[in-house]
Amino acid sequence: MDYIKGKIRQTIYKNENGFFVGTFRIKETNKEEMKDFVNKTITISGTILDPNEEETYLLYGEYTRHERYGYQYKINNYEKEKPTDADAVIEFLASPLIKGCGEKTARKIVETLGEKAIDLIKENKNNLFLVPDMTEKRADNIYVSILAHSENDDMIIELKQFGFSIGDATRIIKKYKDKTLIFLHENLYHFKKIIDFNKLDFIYTKNFEATTPTRKKECILEAMKRISDTIGDVYSFKEEIYTSLKTYFKLILDNDEFDDLLKDLFKENLIVIDETKYYLKENYTMEHDIARNLSKIVNLPKKNLTNFESAIATLEKNIGVTYNLDQKNAIKNALENRISIISGGPGTGKTTIINAITRLYIEMNQLSPIDVFSNIALIAPTGRASKKLAESTHLPAMTIHRYLKWNKDTNEFSINEYNKNNHQLIIVDETSMIDTFLFDSLLKGINANIQLILVGDTFQLPSVGAGLILNDLVDSGLFSYNPLERIYRQSENSYIADLAREIKEHNLSETFLEKKDDYNFFLTESKEITKMVKEICSRSIKKGLKVDDIQILAPMYKGENGIDNLNLMLQELFNSESVEKKELKLGDILFREGDKVLQLVNNPDCNVYNGDIGYIKSIETKYAPRKKEVITIDFDGSYVEYSKEDLYMIKHAYAITIHKSQGSEFPHVILPVSKNYYKMLYNKLIYTGVSRAKKSLVIVGEKNAFLMAMNNDYSSNRKTTLKSVLLYNL
Repeated sequence: MDYIKGKIRQTIYKNENGFFVGTFRIKETNKEEMKDFVNKTITISGTILDPNEEETYLLYGEYTRHERYGYQYKINNYEKEKPTDADAVIEFLASPLIKGCGEKTARKIVETLGEKAIDLIKENKNNLFLVPDMTEKRADNIYVSILAHSENDDMIIELKQFGFSIGDATRIIKKYKDKTLIFLHENLYHFKKIIDFNKLDFIYTKNFEATTPTRKKECILEAMKRISDTIGDVYSFKEEIYTSLKTYFKLILDNDEFDDLLKDLFKENLIVIDETKYYLKENYTMEHDIARNLSKIVNLPKKNLTNFESAIATLEKNIGVTYNLDQKNAIKNALENRISIISGGPGTGKTTIINAITRLYIEMNQLSPIDVFSNIALIAPTGRASKKLAESTHLPAMTIHRYLKWNKDTNEFSINEYNKNNHQLIIVDETSMIDTFLFDSLLKGINANIQLILVGDTFQLPSVGAGLILNDLVDSGLFSYNPLERIYRQSENSYIADLAREIKEHNLSETFLEKKDDYNFFLTESKEITKMVKEICSRSIKKGLKVDDIQILAPMYKGENGIDNLNLMLQELFNSESVEKKELKLGDILFREGDKVLQLVNNPDCNVYNGDIGYIKSIETKYAPRKKEVITIDFDGSYVEYSKEDLYMIKHAYAITIHKSQGSEFPHVILPVSKNYYKMLYNKLIYTGVSRAKKSLVIVGEKNAFLMAMNNDYSSNRKTTLKSVLLYNL
């Protein structure tokens, strides 16, 4: 039977029924027309249950051309190849750890020297010369590399035999050192801090019984974590955990066993049970630590302002701004109180207020330029939000992760309760985006003797991670709270800020379909939305607008009006194919020089963060130390290189999700609205999308879909206890 053999490189799409689309690197085939693809990557589609990148697959099917998606290998059937000890040795030798030894050479070595090849090479380098075609230089490189890893090679091989990749093995050994093999045999779920849980669970069930108490307890903890991560809850109810166990891990336990396992986890101090509430221990601890650290700050004496009225009057005169009473109170309270909260929608002057606070603080404390850097910290959750903060204040600003010196490998902060920063005034913008983990980490990394100003919009979408920090702090009533209601229009006929307020209040004006100076609503049937977006962008280009002036925001990736389809269309409009532009294809995704792209994960080493937008500067092939294709992306002057394996970190950004747009403002926003988005049509989402527009907003779609969104108050009421913990502690 004709087959191709190899490994899955990337998942492009999969569903609950097992249908899978992804990229596949072919190592071997018995089909003549597929031999040109050996050691190359192709797209595959068909049914694969629980696809795993660590497994070797034999796929049976045919290479066909899809009308829309191009050439694919259509899977009729498949089987997994069971790895041998020899396979583990080959993969170790062929890994980047061993210089001068690719897969072909590695196979020759194992075929010649057997499964004990590494020991034989360490005993005597000359054993390498038994391998056909071995050169002196290659033998030296291989021998030196093996000796360099001689302390860990046994552990790497054993981890590989369990099912870990070489990359995973080196990461595990780097973190756990001599405890690696103890954890591997005692409970390999110890590695879940740095290895994906699904991968660990898959490896565990391949090596141990799937019904052990160890696995069941780890799956309970992971089910609780996923509830927290996906819904944003800090605690769960028992029924939710039980349902999630069935959904995620197909684990069905009887009630007594489930209760016993929960009691064991409580005794082991891994969960906290408070009547009907079930917390992961870290979630419970974080809420209490937040309350304790806020209590230390807020209970210190207030600052005494003696000349505020004259100082604010002088500032108004110098910068040509007149602050209203609410704004003056917000500024004064921020300068007096240890903790203050400023909240308001678009157009209410939050940015102007931050600027006033920093200017007055510098003047009142007579800070020199050097003192400013050591006394004032301006921070925000995202790169774009921190950049906006820096532009408005003309002072340095950074992400919270960068401020706390985050280590992406360990997910830990170098600035913490044992190594604090010493700034006296800290202003945090876009606080609604901050989750429990990040806020707890921030408070641990700063001294109590500070003034902390939290700025945000309580009506925006909540944080991606667990918690409802800004709202809980406001609802507690324990801190100086300054809501801003008055909207400052750009012109008499401007409407963006008014529309945001009307959406928030469920009270649209009768003129919401009429054209304004900064707003237009194009009534368009669902099937014509993509076409209309293209037409609007084409007109905008003719008027002189560039790709970085225009941002399309949509609620979903899939569907005819989804982000994926919009990006395909917009790429050809804004950055069409040209002989002058190099391209790189990954599965069905084509990257081209000049493309607008979005960063999906934090990468503090390169000063680029989740939500940052950049442009592909170049695509080139590099040959040292090995041949690889490299994409260089310009993020506002920071150039970051991506190899093919790193491209999961980016997506095209002509259209992005409303969630990803949080913390950013764009000059011109186009917002498609269709009933096809019904799962994502709710008030806070549309409000957030509208409030991203700075100069103009165009809504394209169906009137009824827009009204449906405005009237849908769906927004999961997150289960948190921070408010009650604050009230108890303060």
